[in-house]
Amino acid sequence: MQWYLGPNEYKRLSQFKNHLQDIIPYGWSIFGTINRHMIRPLFSFVNDFMGSKGLIILLMTLIVKLLVFPLAYKMLKSQARMTALKPEIDKVKAKHKDDLQQQQVETMKMYNEFGVNPLGGCFPLLLQMPIWIALYRFFPATIDFRQASFLWASDLSSFDEFLILPFFGNTLSLFAFLWVISTLVFTYFSSKTMDFSANPAMLYMQYLMPLMFWFMFNKTAAGLTCYMFFSNLLNIIQTILGRSYLF
Repeated sequence: MQWYLGPNEYKRLSQFKNHLQDIIPYGWSIFGTINRHMIRPLFSFVNDFMGSKGLIILLMTLIVKLLVFPLAYKMLKSQARMTALKPEIDKVKAKHKDDLQQQQVETMKMYNEFGVNPLGGCFPLLLQMPIWIALYRFFPATIDFRQASFLWASDLSSFDEFLILPFFGNTLSLFAFLWVISTLVFTYFSSKTMDFSANPAMLYMQYLMPLMFWFMFNKTAAGLTCYMFFSNLLNIIQTILGRSYLF
């Protein structure tokens, strides 16, 4: 075959048995690998028995959350221990209020003794970052999402133009806005049990980062921001339910 004139459908292209599906721009390096060998098979599996692309994104989000749940559960246990240790940590701070270095030494000794990781809440987020970056290419490149509508989004492969504005890039994506709000809510719940006394700037950075990323995600495929919004909702529910049982 010298010419192919047709839609870039992954399943159709792969049937030619000459790696023609590689022309779909799923990204380079590890991100392209994640798209082709993890996200694409998962999407194909779910797409076989579900028609709504928005519901497919919701189900894919739920499956990913189930896969990382053991790590998330470990994070919640660590946060529960930190909450239990907080009165003792406050005593250490009061005892060594003029010696910040000794405060950190005594606090870290206590964390090690009880198996607490003060930055454990960041691990699930870091684990999902490669998936988010891969999905940044997956939704615009996957023809199945072209012109597929869900809720207020008319095309999941492009950004959802919810409001026309004279500023902020001339448009407001509601899925991106909801992602920012849900991220700030999740950050509030997560940071309540984290100790930022050694580096208070980290607390403010957690709130500033979603606002900074908002400018980029405002013109990103609605499929991605929809996935990220669903992911945050599941994170919040998981945190609230986990704390009701563990705290």
